[in-house]
Amino acid sequence: MAVVWDMSQWTQAWRTDSLQPTVRSSGTRTTTSGTAMYGRTAGGANQSVTNGTSNGGANSGGGVSGGAQGHDKLKIGFCTDLDKSVLVNNFEKRGWHQVNGDDDWHFYWAGVQTCRNIFSVDSGYRMHDNQMINHFPNHYELSRKDLLVKNIKRYRKDLERDGNPLAEKTESNNSSGTRYLYLDFVPTTFVLPADYNMFVEEYRKFPLSTWIMKPCGKSQGAGIFLINKLSKLKKWSREAKGPFHPQIAKESYVISRYIDNPLLIGGKKFDLRLYVLVASFRPLKAYLFKQGFCRFCTVKYDTSVTELDNMYVHLTNVSVQKHGGEYNTLHGGKWSVQNLALYLEGTRGKEVTDRLFGAISWLIVHSLRAVAPVMASDRHCFECYGYDIIIDNALKPWLVEVNASPSLTSTTVNDRILKYKLIDNILSVVLPPDGVPDVRWNKVPSADALGNFELLIDEELAAQDEQHQNSSSNTHSKTSKMGSRWK
Repeated sequence: MAVVWDMSQWTQAWRTDSLQPTVRSSGTRTTTSGTAMYGRTAGGANQSVTNGTSNGGANSGGGVSGGAQGHDKLKIGFCTDLDKSVLVNNFEKRGWHQVNGDDDWHFYWAGVQTCRNIFSVDSGYRMHDNQMINHFPNHYELSRKDLLVKNIKRYRKDLERDGNPLAEKTESNNSSGTRYLYLDFVPTTFVLPADYNMFVEEYRKFPLSTWIMKPCGKSQGAGIFLINKLSKLKKWSREAKGPFHPQIAKESYVISRYIDNPLLIGGKKFDLRLYVLVASFRPLKAYLFKQGFCRFCTVKYDTSVTELDNMYVHLTNVSVQKHGGEYNTLHGGKWSVQNLALYLEGTRGKEVTDRLFGAISWLIVHSLRAVAPVMASDRHCFECYGYDIIIDNALKPWLVEVNASPSLTSTTVNDRILKYKLIDNILSVVLPPDGVPDVRWNKVPSADALGNFELLIDEELAAQDEQHQNSSSNTHSKTSKMGSRWK
């Protein structure tokens, strides 16, 4: 009998306007590495939990061995590669002082290149216990478009090989053969030039389909274009090999089936930008920021061939849309997730809306699970990812890409407020209660520390829950057997 997961029950609290963390009952689902936890609120009785992989243990209050007294005189020095007020103001609000990268720093909000340099073997740099940095060493396993697809494909194949019901397949409507019933959240994608022949084979089965080309290592809409004919791709390939485009010839591209039936509001295409905070990959600890937003195109959606090259119709990136004549500087073409939820409940109904948001949480968790085995989960690291998600007109969410350095530039007043709150809440979640960076802390924030974040998954707490449940079950079984002897 097929196993069916009800995704509509998961992670609904982040859709509310409440600025307080929502305490909800725990829910568990069996997956490949034990029991995954969705929507459980950390803290409370779990605050005394310590991480078995920590160095030297941690106090129940989240401090390091020896208590917080050793931190009383520690002056926190911060570094940042980004001159952004939402960062500096949050750091200075905590009484931190700014230092250079060559000085003794405790908290570094770095660019990805700085992070690579710090973790480079050649640098010889070794971080101490009271240092934290905002990127994992090989974050690109999630944020590079080609590696993300590769890791998700491997994850699905591994589950399938193990006979896990998550890898169950069903008949596909828009592609040959079958599709994954529970893990079909990434459009059919190939890496070029390596997968060119496989792409051509797929394209010829559906010659009327539209595909979108993206350079693997770029962001903000750079280098993206749509094709609906093989001749256009061949022309691009010829030009790429020419003397005028030497940089293109060296790049890898992904080509994905274009979601040509997007959900439209006011006739315009939009996508979701959601912020996901990962405190650890092994065990996986991830949080979803409840104040994500929709990004709208400035021109009404049109699938005609004449509009295929009009990026104001097809690309939702603010970096693209802000140059359009219809761009609104007041609201920046953005809409809160809460407004989207209210709109969908009014037009589609609450049940299907709940199912959509549950499916969004589901795809985030399993995209993280897909990269967790290959991610270098250094305890000095955390990372806030920008997830870009498209919703089609059947209310099915599709993962478009993941950004390791989501923009902190504010285009509107509301944008500035949201991003200031985002940084503030990130610091509250990743830092111990005394506010001093410490890798020996167990990374279990209190419910109050979550702010606008909601726990998506904590494999460590989930494993302890499972162990506790098994222990209770065994005790109950022994008691029952003892009782039966006396009957």
